[in-house]
This record gives sequence, structure tokens and C-alpha cells, in this order.
Amino acid sequence: MKKLTYLFAILAVGTLMLVGCNKKDATTSAGSQKMTIRTQQVHLQEIEQTYEYTAIVEANAVNNIAPLTGGRIDKIYVEVGDRVSKGKVLVQMNENSLKQSKAQLDNLKASFNRIDELYKVGGTSKSDWDAIKTQLDVAQTTYDNLLENTRLISPISGVVTQRNYDSGDLYGGLPVVQVQQITPVKMNINISETLFKKVKVGTPVTVKVDAYGDEEFKGKVSLIYPTMDGATHTFPVEVQLANSDSRVRPGMYARVTINFGTQSHVVVPDEAIFRQQGSGNRYVYVYENGKVSFVQVEVGRHVDTNYELLSGDVQDGDVVATTGLARLKDGLEVNVAK
Repeated sequence: MKKLTYLFAILAVGTLMLVGCNKKDATTSAGSQKMTIRTQQVHLQEIEQTYEYTAIVEANAVNNIAPLTGGRIDKIYVEVGDRVSKGKVLVQMNENSLKQSKAQLDNLKASFNRIDELYKVGGTSKSDWDAIKTQLDVAQTTYDNLLENTRLISPISGVVTQRNYDSGDLYGGLPVVQVQQITPVKMNINISETLFKKVKVGTPVTVKVDAYGDEEFKGKVSLIYPTMDGATHTFPVEVQLANSDSRVRPGMYARVTINFGTQSHVVVPDEAIFRQQGSGNRYVYVYENGKVSFVQVEVGRHVDTNYELLSGDVQDGDVVATTGLARLKDGLEVNVAK
């Protein structure tokens, strides 16, 4: 019996010792479960504020040449692709109506000259003079309008881009010819509201068009529209290229780059940016006093191996996590690798 009691006592002591050891091991194990991460200190950097916009090249002006009234087209003097100067006669319409108007105008001029001489010596009344003068003015206006719509001239210098009739056709409503001014050309882009104060007429731009690869063309901001789009918070801006050699043509796909100078922003390593699954939100984990904090950020340009931060509570000199981002959570205690 004494031997059995002694055996139970030995077993009890052993059990207590084992429990004590297990508690100690559990504490050690729990302590060793802290994640170990790598970190990097972030800093301010001067970043060039360059923005690229896509656009379609447009002619600076487009004129559809057509008469105000119908009639037969006697002669078209140009073909598609011809370069024309301002004031050049492009189309000659039938002159029958113009000739009749000219004869009527000449008769009224002769009649007015006779009445005018009589009026000067008191041979006719002021009302008769006024009546013939009014008829003459109306006839002159009619003739001028017919002349303008019989000899169709180009109001701009440019290139003929359409011809819809042949000589001898009856005018049917479409422009007889179209002239586009391609020196200069223009592009319309939409710029963010946040840059409104930075854009000025005359601001220089560079333009690349797909047809010429990486070749750059120099231009400038030529017009800033006074209203903004309430849905997109952007405002339209017109950019102009001199295009003196006419190499850039309407319809080409263009990329317009504007440099708004430099601005000091915090930059963080690529690997510190965490994108939340299912959304476009981006975050970084800021490390301080043994814990990480979840901070939402807005990223800008990619500079070398870093991202510019446009917003978010990340300051110059902060330390951010660069590993294990998918397993971190706000307020988690972590170890930092030496």
C-alpha cells in the first residue's frame, strides 16, 4: 500500500512538471507567432507634374463651299488635294440670273443719275428721289448677293478635302467642295479640375502622333473653355500646332503632354502598395512602435521603383511595410527583420 501511494505521488509531481513545461512552451510559441516583416523609410521627392492626354487631330477651320440657292454648276476649278489661298474662286455657278440682275441694276443707275440731276436743280421732288434711290439700293444688294453665290470663293487658305459634284451638275444641297485649314491644326483635350489654375493660354505642349512614332511636335494651349463638365470634373482645352510643313493631318491619333512643373510629394516603394481585392483602393501599412497601421492612399506617377503619393496620411520619414502585406491588418503587432 505504501508503495502504491508513493507511486501516485511520483506520477502527480511528474504531471505538474509537464503542465508547467507546456505552459512555458506555449508562451514561447505565442511570442514567436508575431509576423516578421521588412520595412523601408519613405521620403519627399520633387516630381515632374507631366500629364498625357489623347486626342484626334482636327483642322483649324472647315469651310463647306455652297451657294445659297439652287442652280447649275458651270465650272469647278479645283480637285481634292489642291491647295487653295484665301479669296481664290473655286466654283462658277450659272450666270443667267446674275446677268439679268446686272442689266436691271444698270438701268436703275441710269434712271437715278437722271433724277439726281433734276433734283439738284429743283426739277423733281425729294419723294421721287428717295423712291428711285431705294430701288437702286435694293437692286445693288440683290446683285451683290447673286455675285457672291455665282462665283464661290474660299474664305480661308487650306486644302480641298471634298468635291461632291462635277461641272454641269445641278446643285442638290451638299457642299460643292470642302476646304480645311491644316496650318495650323488643333486638338481638344479634357483636363482635371485640380489643374484649372495651372493652365494658361500659351502654355507649351509636346505632341506625338502614331504616324511618326516618337517624334515630338511643339505646340501650345490656344483656348481654355470657360465651363466645366459637372460629371467628370474636367474642362475642355484646345491645343494648337503650327504645322507649317503640313505633316500632321486631321484624323490622326495624337498624345498631348503638358508639363506643369515640379511638386514635392512622398514616394513609396512599389512593394509597399497594397491593392484591396475587389476594389481599386490602394493602401500602405505604416509601421510605428511595433505595430502597423492601415492607410488608404492615392498613387500618382511611377518613378523608377517608387510610386508618388497624391493623398493619404503618410509623411516624410515614415516607415512602411514592404513584405507580407496580404497577411497584415490594422493594429497588428509585428517584428521587423534586422
